[in-house]
Amino acid sequence: MMDSIKEFRFSKIRETLHYTKLRNGLEVFILPKEGYSKQFAVFATNFGSIDTRFTIPGEDEATSVPDGIAHFLEHKLFEEEKGNVFDKFSKLGASANAYTNFTNTAYLFSSTSNFYQSLEVLVKFVQNPYFTDQNVEKEKGIIGQEIRMYDDNGEWRSFFNLLQGMYKNHPVRIDIAGDIESIKKIDKETLYKCYNNFYHPDNMVLFAAGDIDISRAVQVIEESLDSRVHERKSGIERHYPWEPAEVAKERVEQRLSVSQPLFNIGFKDNDVGYGGERMFVKDISTSILLEMIFGKGSNLYERMYREGLINATFSFDYTAEVDYCYTILGGESPDPDRLAELISHEISLINEADLTEEEFTLARNKLLGRYLNNFNSLEYVASNFVSYHFKGVNFLEFMDFIEAISIDTVRERFRAHLRPETMVLSVILPK
Repeated sequence: MMDSIKEFRFSKIRETLHYTKLRNGLEVFILPKEGYSKQFAVFATNFGSIDTRFTIPGEDEATSVPDGIAHFLEHKLFEEEKGNVFDKFSKLGASANAYTNFTNTAYLFSSTSNFYQSLEVLVKFVQNPYFTDQNVEKEKGIIGQEIRMYDDNGEWRSFFNLLQGMYKNHPVRIDIAGDIESIKKIDKETLYKCYNNFYHPDNMVLFAAGDIDISRAVQVIEESLDSRVHERKSGIERHYPWEPAEVAKERVEQRLSVSQPLFNIGFKDNDVGYGGERMFVKDISTSILLEMIFGKGSNLYERMYREGLINATFSFDYTAEVDYCYTILGGESPDPDRLAELISHEISLINEADLTEEEFTLARNKLLGRYLNNFNSLEYVASNFVSYHFKGVNFLEFMDFIEAISIDTVRERFRAHLRPETMVLSVILPK
């Protein structure tokens, strides 16, 4: 049986989050959205593509698994002994999907009816792996085709070429799906080993949002959980290789069938090794900083645009994880090298005093507006909630954190992060 359901009120966004932790360790969060016609649920595990070397509690030796195994496992869970899980969701009128990123794997569905039946399907299929020698071999061909398809995708290659330029050793530099050679090494035994350890309820979270009866949803989750006795684990120890502060390569180039040059410019952030509130402050303050320097109202943006070095495809983003962090700029440019030169030069000329209180307020308000606007999307809230949950942060506290950040914090981030020696350029040129 479950413990009591707790309520957490967030007055600034007028939301109430309901939480319970089941006896097997699974944490359940429900965000009621009264009047919404759509419901959304995501069942996620703290296991991603970078988790390829780890020590299981009770074992002395570390386990190494092939690159791409988390993504492979995600694919295989949808296959059952009789039929396919997607068909079950379709019959209920629900739309199901899944994704694997560097740090976690998530299974999700959206519905406008039959929510509780769909929730039951979600919880049950994620708990019931069906791996055989035959279906694993068959999947290698399917994922191999997917890998080859992405190898020809200019934006995808530019992104991973950039990460390989930034990182010498950390597995974030490796494609989430692995490569043709690494997936050949995957077998059912290794899949079951990863599943049995990383898909343990206390390494997972379930988040649901919509016009939902909270008690009924929790009851469905409880009743859908299998009756296996899950031994509590002291925690899997993950091993990541030592990563030097310097970048691996300042410039990476590749030629593909693209109509015009694509670029990614990255800044490697060496301030890593922690999660929680401290990481959340760094995440938000860096996002404000990037808006101040690269946002549409900035002097640098206007110059890049005026000189024809960027177009409407230009974007920027900061990624903050416990063991790696980076800023990425990207888009199309007729002259990526000139663009990188301009950015490096202009950043070197910025003094902390140039980052004004007025620019800071404008950028912070823009981020606040974006957050509140995106809050209407259940998918946005759910995917961000589970991602930040595994980093020790409650995403619904965003407004409290952003309002507490000062211009001094942003200036400190500028001084620590946007440094020429941590900058990498990745270019995809037309063949």
